[in-house]
Amino acid sequence: MSHSLAGEPPAAGRRAAPSTTAVYSATEWELLTGLPGRVVVVATAPAPGRPVRGVAAGLAGLEAVAAGRAFDSDLVRAVVAAIYARHDESTGPDRSGRGRRRRGTVPTDPVDLLTDCRTAARVLRRRADPADSAAYRQWVQSVAARVCREAPGGPALSPTDQRFLDRLGMTLGLR
Repeated sequence: MSHSLAGEPPAAGRRAAPSTTAVYSATEWELLTGLPGRVVVVATAPAPGRPVRGVAAGLAGLEAVAAGRAFDSDLVRAVVAAIYARHDESTGPDRSGRGRRRRGTVPTDPVDLLTDCRTAARVLRRRADPADSAAYRQWVQSVAARVCREAPGGPALSPTDQRFLDRLGMTLGLR
């Protein structure tokens, strides 16, 4: 059970946020926690010159997101925890107890994704420990790479996937 700095339990119904998250605004945190899932969606979406992705590619992306739990980065682990917590909250029964709530659709436009990656990189430069920033950006890139390499016919990347990964890496400041 999490406790506040004063040693008291958090307010009823609220989880204590890891100290890693305290430096981010709600909008920034939403961006950081939403980006890995959006990368999976964009990398699995149909695109000219890209092989058709199957369920295996989506699962590979989800496994890559989950692998963040083992990263040596407080930020990456906090983001993964928040993703799973958000998923648990969004798929739980609605207030009436009759069904499940549905989240909105996730945008699949690669240009919008790259814009948000650029914004995330700026936020991380301003607010994150340099090691956490690098770990987060590398983790997001690894999520995309896992999806793109899960193509029918083997690990060879299509030119479209290679361009996507190159642009993602440049946008995240990794190249």
